[in-house]
Amino acid sequence: MGNGMSLLIFTSIAAQFPTSLGAIWTSQGPGTFFLVLVVGLLTVALVVFVEQSQRRIPVQYAKRMIGRRTVGGTSTYIPIKVNMAGVIPVIFASSMLYIPGLLAQFNQPRNGEPMQPWVEWINNNLTRGDHPIYMAVYFLLIVFFTYFYVAITFNPEEVSDNMKKYGGFIPGIRAGRPTADYLQYVLSRITLPGALYLGIVALIPLVALVLINANQNFPFGGTSILIMVGVGLETVKQIDAQLQQRHYEGLLR
Repeated sequence: MGNGMSLLIFTSIAAQFPTSLGAIWTSQGPGTFFLVLVVGLLTVALVVFVEQSQRRIPVQYAKRMIGRRTVGGTSTYIPIKVNMAGVIPVIFASSMLYIPGLLAQFNQPRNGEPMQPWVEWINNNLTRGDHPIYMAVYFLLIVFFTYFYVAITFNPEEVSDNMKKYGGFIPGIRAGRPTADYLQYVLSRITLPGALYLGIVALIPLVALVLINANQNFPFGGTSILIMVGVGLETVKQIDAQLQQRHYEGLLR
C-alpha cells in the first residue's frame, strides 16, 4: 500500500513537526505559535485544493463499425491538473540557486587579495534566504521550471494525434492541428496559476525566516508540505481503490 520510499520521506518530515513547533513556542511565545498553526492549516488546505484541482477537457469518440459490432460513441475527458509538475520545479530552482554560491566559494580571495565584485555581490545577495533578491530569483526560477517541466511531459501534438487515430475529438474543435493548438492554449493558461502557487508555497519558509526568525526547517511550506500532502493524497486514493475493489464502498461514503 503506497510507495515505500515516499512513505519513509513522509514519516521523516512529519517527525520534525513537533520539534519545529516546539522551538517556535519556546522562542516566540504562544501568540506566534498559534498564528503559525493557523497559517499552516490554511497552507495545507490550499495545497490539497490545488493538488486535487484539474481542468477536464471533454472528448467524444465517434461510432465505428468493426465487423457487425458498433464501437465508440463514448464520452470521456482529458484531465489537466493545475499543478502538473509537482515538486520538481522547486527542487530544480533550489539546485540552480546553489550554483552561484558554489562558484563564489571557489573564487574566494587568498593571501590578502581583494574580493572580486561579482563574488561579493553573490555573497551578499544570493546566499541568504532572507534577502529579497534571493526570494525574487527563487520565485522566477520556479515559474520558469514549471513551464519547462510541463512542456516536456505533456505533448499536445502527440495527444491530438492519438485522439485522431482512435476517432476522438473535442466538441467544437476540429481534429488535428486545431486540437493541438487548443490543448496548448489551455495548458499554458492553467500552468500559470500552478506556477504561482508553487512559488508562493516555496517562499513560505523564507518569509517565516524574516518575520519570526524561524529556521530553514520551518514545517509549513516548501518541499516538505508538498511532499507530505502529495504522498498522503496518493495513499488515501490507493486505500480507497482497494476498499472499493473488495467491499464496493470507499474510504469515505
